[in-house]
Parts: sequence; C-alpha cells; structure tokens
Amino acid sequence: MTTTAIPARTQDLSEGTLGMALLHIERGDHLAARRCLAQAVAGGVSAGGNASLFHGAPALEFVLSHAGHAGRVVRDAVDGVVDARLAAARRRKAAGALPHLAEFDLIRGLTGLGALLLSRGADSPRLREVLAYLVSLAEPVRFEDRELPGWWSTVGPGGEEMHGGHGNNGVAHGVAGPLAVLSLAVRHDVHVPGELDAIEVFARWLDAYGACYWTTYDELVASEPSEPQLVRQSWGYGQPGIARAQQLAALALGDSNRRQAAEATVLSTLTDPSHLGRIFDATLCHGWAGLVTIARAVAADSPAPERFSPVIDDLSRRLAADLDRLPKPVFMEGRSGARLALYGTNTTDWTSVLLIT
Repeated sequence: MTTTAIPARTQDLSEGTLGMALLHIERGDHLAARRCLAQAVAGGVSAGGNASLFHGAPALEFVLSHAGHAGRVVRDAVDGVVDARLAAARRRKAAGALPHLAEFDLIRGLTGLGALLLSRGADSPRLREVLAYLVSLAEPVRFEDRELPGWWSTVGPGGEEMHGGHGNNGVAHGVAGPLAVLSLAVRHDVHVPGELDAIEVFARWLDAYGACYWTTYDELVASEPSEPQLVRQSWGYGQPGIARAQQLAALALGDSNRRQAAEATVLSTLTDPSHLGRIFDATLCHGWAGLVTIARAVAADSPAPERFSPVIDDLSRRLAADLDRLPKPVFMEGRSGARLALYGTNTTDWTSVLLIT
C-alpha cells in the first residue's frame, strides 16, 4: 500500500470521491462505488500527519469496512496513524501545552479515529488507549496560572489564534465529539476507567455552555452564563448535534431527565421558525440533511418516537426541495450526503461517521 501525503481531494471523505462512494454503497451500486474508490486511491493514500477519519487511510477504511471489504493492509496503516497521534498527544501533554482542536476533534483528530476503531466492532487495546485519552480531556489543567478544561485550545477551528483560548462545543470540532464517542463506547460495552465520570463532565459543560458555538475565557470566568446566540443550528455546530450527543450520554448514564431534555431541545429547535429561517442549504454539514438525520436517530432512541414524525416529515420536504440546488456532488457539503439523508436508510451505518449513531 502506498502511503504518501498528497494534496488531491479524491481521498477526502468530505470533498472527494471517497465520500461519494458511501452513497453508492448504501444503494447497493457496487460498480459505481468501485469507480469512486479507484479514483480516490489512484494517487496513493495518506497515512501521514494529515490522515484522519475524513482523509487518507482512516477514511478509506471507513468506506471499505462499510462495504465489507476493509483488509489488513489498510487497517495496519490506520493503526500506525493512531499510534502516531497518541504519541504526539502524550508529548504535548508532557510539555504542558494545550491541545489544538486537530489533536482531538472528529474531523481531524483522535475523536474521529476512536469512532473508526469503535466501528470495527471489536474491543482492542488501541481503542482503549484512544478512549483513555478522551477521558483525560475531562481532567482540568493548569496553564499560565489558570485552571482550564482539558480540551481548552488557544487555536480556533480555522487555525486562528484566539485571545485567552476557547472551549469548542460542537460535534465536528468540539467537546460534543468526545462525549458522543465515549457514550457510544458504553453502548458497545467497551469500558475504560473514568469513562462515565468523563461523560458527566462533558455533558454538564454542555448544559452550561452548549448554547454557544464556543466559550471564550471571559465567558468562562463570568458570573453569569452567556445568553444563547441566535445562530445557524446544524449537525456540526449548534443545538441539534449537541442534543444528540446529550441523548447518547443520557443513555450511557441511565439519566432519563437528561434524555428528556435532549429530546425536547431537538423538538423545540427544529420547529422554531427563527432557527429554521437560518438554514440555507441541504447539506449534511450545515443544512437540512444533517438535521433530518439527527431527528431520525433521536426518534429511534426515544420512548415516544412518534413525536418526531412531523418534524422529520417537514425537514424531509425542505431537504427534497433544496437538494438539487447543491452545486457539488460530494458527501459533507454536496448532493451525495444530502441524497443519503433523503433516502433515509442506514444499512451500512454510514451515519456513524458523524457520531449520530
């Protein structure tokens, strides 16, 4: 297997042909899937520093495994990526530095790699190492004479420096991602020391701060929590994605009050015209496709799923109306992901790449 870091986006799960293959696999069109996969790997597959759940060898394993064809060569490459990322995280921690989001987040970091290892369907020492790392993020750290959450970062999601740092709250780049992975691990009966305590820490943080995309240092030390922001609500950032993570946490903890609150948040957010009026596209990442996929998963884990039927129907209509306006054919911000959501099937468990299931 060639393991070179190359700039082409074909091996990218979000923007490349690799992600587009997921649609064909879910629909059973294996010929079209093979064409996409062949294009994705034609220039080599990255197992270097840019490899993650959404790029390179880990992304390739995710797609192949959901087609039933991930082999040992690919998995060995992924294991090397995981080991390198864990080693880098240990060095950073030993140096007393704060993590960058790319160290731990879903899209680029160890949360995504943990989700991938969990999707293999078997417990392993390497999976436990990743989960233990995510648990460690729940431990407060001292930095420049301040006590901060273990996931606090000085660098924003776009790589920009943020004065005083921030605690990112979303599923894609923030603490809702580790919360979802640890909660899903409990559901898969994979346990590590401190797992339930970490779930509590992350969930309570989101109780306090999850109404905002992220939390600044000034907001952290303020006497009163910030007012909820009227912003776009989506899978990657905002209340719907966080509420799904909170529902998963509630199921892991056996906390019926938390589950009820999470479900109520999904219902209220996805029926509020002030929120719906801020959705402008059909994508998984920011639009109707991500929202309807969340709503289906929340309904499936609710004791009263019928409450969500009107919401799911409304979101599906909006998705169908806007889908063909998407200019790109890709997974996260294009037609492939939107069509997966519109079809509403999850035979291959493709939604696990978003930590929705």
